[in-house]
Amino acid sequence: MQKKKAVLLVNLGTPDSPKTSDVRSYLFQFLNDKRVIDIPWLLRKILVNGIIVPFRAPKSAKVYNELWTDRGSPIIYHTEDLKNKLKQELGDGYHVEYAMRYKNPSLKKTLKSWEGKNFEQIIILPLFPHYASATNGSVIEESMKVFKKWWVIPEISFVSQFYDHEFYLKGFEEQGNKHNFEEYDHVLFSFHGLPERHVDKVYDEGLCQDNECEQGVTEANQFCYKATCYETAIQLAKRFNLKESDYSVGFQSRLGRGWIEPFSDKIIEDLAKKGAKKLLVFSPAFVADCLETTIEIGDEYQELFEEFGGEKVQLVESLNSSDTFVNGLKEMILKRSI
Repeated sequence: MQKKKAVLLVNLGTPDSPKTSDVRSYLFQFLNDKRVIDIPWLLRKILVNGIIVPFRAPKSAKVYNELWTDRGSPIIYHTEDLKNKLKQELGDGYHVEYAMRYKNPSLKKTLKSWEGKNFEQIIILPLFPHYASATNGSVIEESMKVFKKWWVIPEISFVSQFYDHEFYLKGFEEQGNKHNFEEYDHVLFSFHGLPERHVDKVYDEGLCQDNECEQGVTEANQFCYKATCYETAIQLAKRFNLKESDYSVGFQSRLGRGWIEPFSDKIIEDLAKKGAKKLLVFSPAFVADCLETTIEIGDEYQELFEEFGGEKVQLVESLNSSDTFVNGLKEMILKRSI
């Protein structure tokens, strides 16, 4: 009898619908995660439940309504497409599913349904290329909470990050090469932001600012989110033959003060003021196009750029379910398989 292995692709999540009530439910679950907002429990409850969610839910619902398609939320159908293609590539020896850390399909419920299925090995693959406690760390911790209750625990493998893997870089290289770089005045690599304290907690000694993270990854900062993001940008810039003056690195989607800089929106504003007319924007922290790429970059940054004299912000499509991404994940999984 052939023993099966199981693979679970995990992305962040999305409301079940763009209705305000569903957006509110999603934000409650997401923002109450102690790895996302890492402050004392009571303060987090007051801040999230009493201030942030009541204020943000109606506004976010309008944005999700713009994002929604006939297939639903893009992060869902892109991840489902990825799962289906990966399942076909891996064959009958692998059971492949996908889940979301927040809302549905639920990570917790999916893993609970696997108990007793006698999988020889389970591979958990968070779809976040750069390690952060708020993303990869949260997925790993939530998974371990389920596994520790099982009587029979199989071989477990977690993928903590893959920002430097060839298939990931090659995938974005291929997406970028669909555009003529000579048509653009500047290239922006925009990554999701994090509070500075999140990256500082990675270090046993010193802070992120003490480790020259803008120069890329070293042994000391290999799990620093900011350093791995810069490393991705540096490697992609080399593939596109970009000089340092040709591109910038920024961080988007900040929720308050004390987030890692420079900010993508400020970079876009400054470039427009300096006379740039056309920008090419990558968002390599997201392997599936979603609200932060399609709406925040594609729409909101376009409006911002025009406001200060620019003309066009061109978003580079994410990896989604591209063949290079699927085949790369397949090879990574096979190498991890026992």
